[in-house]
Amino acid sequence: MNNSDENKVSHRPSREKELLINRLKRIEGQVRGIQGMIASDRYCVDILTQISAINAALNKVGLQLLEKHTQHCVSNAIKEGNGEEMIQELMDVFKRFSK
Repeated sequence: MNNSDENKVSHRPSREKELLINRLKRIEGQVRGIQGMIASDRYCVDILTQISAINAALNKVGLQLLEKHTQHCVSNAIKEGNGEEMIQELMDVFKRFSK
């Protein structure tokens, strides 16, 4: 993260924050569950299935954040005449997200 990114903030409604945080806590619990599965010598396929579920859950959180960012931050920047930079930033995020 560079210095200009440190100054950027996004204001989310309290309910939206609460839902995101709750979803991330569930993912955190799933990760702890996998640690327990490994400690218990659970079957590899069962562990891989849980890892797949975690990846899908994280992708869902990421897509939700991308959607809100596009609808609000990028849209506002375009309306204010600063769209080029924000669109490039969004494209960079898509490139990182799709790896």
